[in-house]
Amino acid sequence: MMVVTTNDLPGHKIVRVLGLARGLSVRSRSIVGNVGASLQMLRGGNISIYTKLAEAARQESFDLLTAQAREMGANAIVAMRYDANEIASAVTEVLAYGTAVVVEPNVA
Repeated sequence: MMVVTTNDLPGHKIVRVLGLARGLSVRSRSIVGNVGASLQMLRGGNISIYTKLAEAARQESFDLLTAQAREMGANAIVAMRYDANEIASAVTEVLAYGTAVVVEPNVA
């Protein structure tokens, strides 16, 4: 599955637009994670516990996005984006979305 943030895929032509595909992940921080992050905040710098949590949520939403696009019959996703919102205290949703398409290589 080819996934790009652009509206086209260089070297390919879009032969069919299948529509919006999306993947949603909702994650919460554990008490243990919050304590560990608080300790990391005291020394400053990257808070690796939260970085790992954010990356896991993004990866899960990306995997769900590509799975939905495959189910739709797509072999690529264009205009892919992420959106994230806090929906409750310590609960974050990460949405990955894009346009599911069928592409073919350009014939020169």
